[in-house]
Amino acid sequence: MHLTFIIYSDMKLGIIRCMQTEDFCPGTGDFKAIRNKTGIFADVAEEIELVGFTNCGGCPGKKAVLRARELVKRGADTIAFASCIQKGTPIGYPCPFAKKMKAIVENDLGDKVTLLDYTH
Repeated sequence: MHLTFIIYSDMKLGIIRCMQTEDFCPGTGDFKAIRNKTGIFADVAEEIELVGFTNCGGCPGKKAVLRARELVKRGADTIAFASCIQKGTPIGYPCPFAKKMKAIVENDLGDKVTLLDYTH
């Protein structure tokens, strides 16, 4: 008799959000997308564990790389840039530094983590 074991590991998620948006958005849409597996999480089969939720550090987003490193130290294997950064939700104003911010994080962390462009 041959047994096959499939090991599923949970996604360990860290979210970086826009500091400018946090005054009027408590992240409800992000948390709902995780819970209901909608938005970028629609095709995620495994469980999603949120390990951290932080802001970018303010314009121009230079602190995002430090925040991403800290999320990884705390167990994140996936980092999502919240929809307020890439899509501009809820105010309709995407971050003008979004692409550069992501590039810096990607360059720093390499293939240690998966980066997601939005949440919901």
